[in-house]
Amino acid sequence: MSIITSVEELEALYTPAPVAASTVKVAQRMTPHYRRLIEASPFAALATIGPEGIDCSPRGDQPGFVRVHDDTTLMMPDRRGNNRIDSLRNIVRDPRVAFLFLLPGSGTTFRANGRAHLATDPELLASFAVEDKAPRCVIVMQIDELYFQCARAIVRSELWNPERHIDPRSLPTPGQILAAMTENQVGGDSYDQAWPERARQTMW
Repeated sequence: MSIITSVEELEALYTPAPVAASTVKVAQRMTPHYRRLIEASPFAALATIGPEGIDCSPRGDQPGFVRVHDDTTLMMPDRRGNNRIDSLRNIVRDPRVAFLFLLPGSGTTFRANGRAHLATDPELLASFAVEDKAPRCVIVMQIDELYFQCARAIVRSELWNPERHIDPRSLPTPGQILAAMTENQVGGDSYDQAWPERARQTMW
């Protein structure tokens, strides 16, 4: 197996150098166009890093759930989940974070890199409340860089093509996965049957 061991080898492999459109799009502060992309997105992947390694967590809510607080600050509420708090634990120990926003129906994806902390100010939490339920904390990112990503990945994957959607019945369910991993001690059909109502009651 041939392995690349230096940046020089890597750069020699990827020639020619990036064109201007790949580099001038990077901003250190919010722009009007970039604000529109963030405010239209209902989904972002949150990447964090800690002593155990890298973590990437899906985050979704109504479009604009990531708030543009000012030209250098983004805010993301931490909605209810399974309380593993992997991402949050990482942020407390290492502030480096990244968001990757998806926009349904659009080939454009959007990236935000920066440093974050967790805020629990009561007024801030209340401002993110849905159905009178506030998040336990808010991820506050100080922006280092912002830029959009070209559409090739979305186009190649046909992510938004309904003809390519996978039939959920062809995939293992969470209950089946849990049962297989625990010799039927956790999960199973009862887990899958109860999940829709459990999720409805604990969405916010």
